[in-house]
Amino acid sequence: MRTSIATVCLSGTLDQKLVAAHEAGFDGVEIFEPDLVASPESPEAIRARAEQLGLSLDLYQPFRDFEGVGPELLAQNLRRAAAKFALMNRLGIETLLLCSNVATARSGDEQLAAAQLRQLGDVAERFGVRVAYEALAWGRFVDSFEAAARIVRLADHPRIGLCLDSFHILSKGHNPEAIETISADKIFFVQMADAPLLSMDVLSWSRHHRLFPGEGGFDLGTFMGHLVRTGYDGPISLEIFNDTFRQADPLATAVDARRSLRWLEHETAASLGAAAGGGAARMCTAGLPAVEPPADINYVELRTGELHELRRLLGQLGFRSHGGHRTKPVELWSQGGVRIVLGAPDSEQMRPTVAGIGLSVSDPATALRRARDLFAPDVPREEGTGEEPLVGVRAPDGSEVFFGAAGASTPAWVSEFGAPEHGDPQMVERIDHVNLAQPWQHFDAAVLFFRSVLDLRTEASIEVAAPVGLVRSQVLHSDNGILRIALNLVPSGASADAILPQHLAFATSDALALARAARDRGFRPLDIPANYYDDIEARYQLEPALLDELRELNVMYDRDETGEFLHFYTHPIGTVFLEVVERRGGYAGYGALNAPVRLAAQYQHRHAVRRGALT
Repeated sequence: MRTSIATVCLSGTLDQKLVAAHEAGFDGVEIFEPDLVASPESPEAIRARAEQLGLSLDLYQPFRDFEGVGPELLAQNLRRAAAKFALMNRLGIETLLLCSNVATARSGDEQLAAAQLRQLGDVAERFGVRVAYEALAWGRFVDSFEAAARIVRLADHPRIGLCLDSFHILSKGHNPEAIETISADKIFFVQMADAPLLSMDVLSWSRHHRLFPGEGGFDLGTFMGHLVRTGYDGPISLEIFNDTFRQADPLATAVDARRSLRWLEHETAASLGAAAGGGAARMCTAGLPAVEPPADINYVELRTGELHELRRLLGQLGFRSHGGHRTKPVELWSQGGVRIVLGAPDSEQMRPTVAGIGLSVSDPATALRRARDLFAPDVPREEGTGEEPLVGVRAPDGSEVFFGAAGASTPAWVSEFGAPEHGDPQMVERIDHVNLAQPWQHFDAAVLFFRSVLDLRTEASIEVAAPVGLVRSQVLHSDNGILRIALNLVPSGASADAILPQHLAFATSDALALARAARDRGFRPLDIPANYYDDIEARYQLEPALLDELRELNVMYDRDETGEFLHFYTHPIGTVFLEVVERRGGYAGYGALNAPVRLAAQYQHRHAVRRGALT
């Protein structure tokens, strides 16, 4: 599959965008006209720079408001087009993107539009270029790809074809199956974009909320299956208008973009494999190495400057210390099937507090190969004599994911620490989920990373009210439910007050008993206001004895049609806190209705500490 990216997707100067596309491994780029106009380099110099970087210049865009106009404006438009065609000759670009008219069209007569495109084709013929006509979702008269295809057929000119854009098609709810009725030689270019499933005007949706494939809710694998069956084998390009990408590092964005197309290629191969017959398919699409869901969470690594406080907290929850590693400056704590590796922050790496997740998988080598195929960078790791080899990759936010072999009840690397201390009966059983707060520039990239690299499934995203703004949350999970990752988006422009701690949730069979045992060891849970318990009493009609116990122990409660959920929280320790959860019956949620109360309680606690009211 030949890959391309529009320069509008990336921040920086035109040269910085070209370099980023090259370093991320793209085959070509689309030149967005404002990037060229703002560049101090001549078209010839830009062409030479692209050739030096090994990039083809695949498309010049956009040309607007051409068809459906009166004779005088048509003449002006043809002169304007001739100037752009001459510029394309200087750049060495063969295809122009023509958007359907949104501003100046006086008529929706398709015969008139076709006749005018035929005249445009005659001008394009003189310059040896092509015109790819795209139906904008907000076009005045032409707003569907099927209408654009009819006009192109009526124009019947070898220099006039179509540009298909997944956003313009799927955002309007059009059925992409009709793509298969279009002749491949009339599909001149294809642009791909994902998006969250929002209810808003399509222009604003397009201008501010497009995403790379795999980061939103569109079924792009099926879309691509229809396209490939036409016989199209030209570039698959990304055209993403997104406020975040325009502010982020261009290379990081370009790598994320390239990952999205590799994931899309995999989804396309799966779509083609699931459908009967391949039609006239000529595009080569390769799937990713198949990986099994993780057998368990091997460990979670926390990096914090508050090691003493975190040690005390883990001890109160019943964890046992194994002491330090024999060669590395980290220590191990465990309880049940949960292992926590603690260490001080690494200032060079600037990793988040939840610095690493170790997964037990059936085939670590295959898991690593899939991650590398998706452009995830390896994590270098020094191994001492006799130490268990672990292989891992780095996520967009700097955290790490390591793969170890499944099978043993206790991983071999545990012996590299000391024996655990003796302690009370163990009540924590496993890690229920990991919550990773994400900076604004990494959230969408993190969704794609975990979805593609670990083959996780996405759940519907939600927004939770917090004292510092709305917090967007996206949960991903493995098919077997062993791995659950919740990604929270830190509000943009966040002050110190808006920093969301990350957290780990531990599963138990008896949250009330564990909360009581922890209290006996000196544990002080996050304080939940009395108003909350009045509210759940009204909502759920709980037994008075249960309600009293929840209130006494600061345990929160939720219920759905399948079961119940009990959970309590620790106070934040630096930028991390812990949660204990008990799932009864088939409850599979996370207590979303309780999240605003928890966020407010943490906010109030943090401010009380700053005022000196708490220690």
